[in-house]
Amino acid sequence: MTWTRRQTLLGLMGSAGIAVAAGCSRGGGSTSSSTTGTTGTGGGGQHNLRFSWWGNELRDRLTNEVVDLYVEQNPGVSIEATPSEFGAYWDRLATQTAGGDMPDVIQMADGFMAEYGSRGSLLDLEPYVDTSKFAPGTVDVGRLDGTLVGINLGINTPTIMCNTGVLEAAGIELPDDTTWTWDDYLAISAEISAATPEGTYGSASPGTEGPLRAWVRQNGGELFLESGELGTTVDVLRGYFELLAEFKDSGAIPPGSVIVEESAKPLEQTAVVLGASAFQVVWTNQFNVVSSSSEDDIVMLRMPSVTGNEADLHAWYHPSQLWSASARTADPEAAGAFIDWLVNSVEVGAILLDERGRPCNTEVLAQIEESLSPEGKEISQFLSDLEPGLGEPQPVPPPGAGQVLGEIMSRAQDDLYFGDIDAAAAAQRFYDESIAVLGG
Repeated sequence: MTWTRRQTLLGLMGSAGIAVAAGCSRGGGSTSSSTTGTTGTGGGGQHNLRFSWWGNELRDRLTNEVVDLYVEQNPGVSIEATPSEFGAYWDRLATQTAGGDMPDVIQMADGFMAEYGSRGSLLDLEPYVDTSKFAPGTVDVGRLDGTLVGINLGINTPTIMCNTGVLEAAGIELPDDTTWTWDDYLAISAEISAATPEGTYGSASPGTEGPLRAWVRQNGGELFLESGELGTTVDVLRGYFELLAEFKDSGAIPPGSVIVEESAKPLEQTAVVLGASAFQVVWTNQFNVVSSSSEDDIVMLRMPSVTGNEADLHAWYHPSQLWSASARTADPEAAGAFIDWLVNSVEVGAILLDERGRPCNTEVLAQIEESLSPEGKEISQFLSDLEPGLGEPQPVPPPGAGQVLGEIMSRAQDDLYFGDIDAAAAAQRFYDESIAVLGG
């Protein structure tokens, strides 16, 4: 299974009005220790769990290996694993939940957590999962109104990945990402497009969740407030869409038709991997996939800032994904024990490493750091080096965030790229439609 670029980079690609009735699913039973990875069945008899996640070929292979290990260590437990690609995952989960058939354990995105949690579909995991060894600030991202409905799998952050081979072909040096601005990013991208053969561009579309949130934070706002409302203005959004329009008009990015075609490609076949662009916005935990799939050297760069001052970057650590469980699973202890094992077992950590982001359990992280690939060590160092530019943690996205960051954002950007609307109209429409969805 693979992520397409749009599904990966938008991060939260939802449909309006997800029907989230409290689901009913089958459960199983097991117990596990926190960090040793040893487990034992509990309750007697045969127990069944259904387990769903979205991913790519690497993630599916590693996660299935973990599932096999758990079943081996728990003879009384069977797990039905159902991975899928990002878009199909959310469509199916919405249908399953509305029909009372939500899987027992699910991979959750922070932008959809409130959609499901606010309707009572997610289990309170506080009694079942030990988070005492999690790094500070990594637990509360899974709380809704004080209830722990998601367990953070790992932290990541949006990054601009750079194909150094394209830069070298254009005769351009790697930019200093501690001081570069959005104007620098635009100018360098346009210069690369002009200095390379037709079909090669400075950047893939910068119109994704990461740059949008960064732009809003750097201009004194927050895309989503703790109250659930939109935390920015039409003027700030207009500046963002004007930036996208400048990328388009300068030739720094491909035309709209190419951008749409690119959005349907698996991450392994996207422009920065194939050398068709120098820059592309990708999450840090996907550096392994991008780097290993490219014949060129790929490096990670911080987001630009408005001022060029690192302190004004207002970067953030983002939960790459979370584990959640159905509120109406037939055996919450089994579902909770499995999740506890997933996040606290060193054995699991040694298999999954940092594919879903840097582990939040500090003991697990300490045990696996030496086993990380060179790319994994780069990611860990990148996240540590980002600390001087960190801003306040982001609030948990409210219900409707998935739609805002999915269809509302992509439709406004696509129409801008195709010349159907200008930046002012794109900003106004994004603002109006977001307010309507968020209800504030």
